Amino acid sequence: MSQKTILRIAAVVSGISGIIILIGVIYPIVAYDATYSKNFQKIVSPVSDTAGSVVAGVSTSGSVDYTQASNWFTGGAVKSDFTNSKVEYYTISIPKIKVIDATVAIGGEDLSQHIIQYPGTALPGKRGNSVLFGHSILPIFYNPKNYLAIFSMLPTLKIGDEIDVDYDGVSYKYRVESMFEVKPTDIQVLDQDSSDSFLTLVTCVPPGDPTLSRRLIVRARVVPPQ
Repeated sequence: MSQKTILRIAAVVSGISGIIILIGVIYPIVAYDATYSKNFQKIVSPVSDTAGSVVAGVSTSGSVDYTQASNWFTGGAVKSDFTNSKVEYYTISIPKIKVIDATVAIGGEDLSQHIIQYPGTALPGKRGNSVLFGHSILPIFYNPKNYLAIFSMLPTLKIGDEIDVDYDGVSYKYRVESMFEVKPTDIQVLDQDSSDSFLTLVTCVPPGDPTLSRRLIVRARVVPPQ
């Protein structure tokens, strides 16, 4: 086989490999919008249509570090709100997506190291809304032990799935009761509701999309002890 033929074959193989990689990156994003996102919008759609232009400018800036929790919502808590308190920890497990005893930090904002509890939200088991941020990446790279990927499979949760929280020596079980999407300007999802103990999980969607234009909200309610 001549060197010219070998080079030609190598070029073809390289081209095919590039196409496969490109499909692997683009397909999960397109598939998310075609399946999961459509379902979430049917459950509830609290998003204002007028927010789009503002959000687009935020999410496509390219200079925003989304491993820092203070950058996730426009008009929400700022960096000092996350870092000016004593850091404490507890754990969360989401059996459906194989997240077991993941660490939640209260008072930090580095999503590459922990799941982060949003400042000023209720502690687990208390009346109010405990809001937790977790990072996501392309689902093909999902690893439930990697905090940069830990919420990548959150869209696969269903109403009725359970979430376990261990805080200060007490175990709490929450059951998912709604899932929907919002824009980064829709900070009302962070509001407190003292009618019961709620847990809200937040991640950027579509997972792996560089624009990070939307936030998936998974809301659960505490299950009363039997």
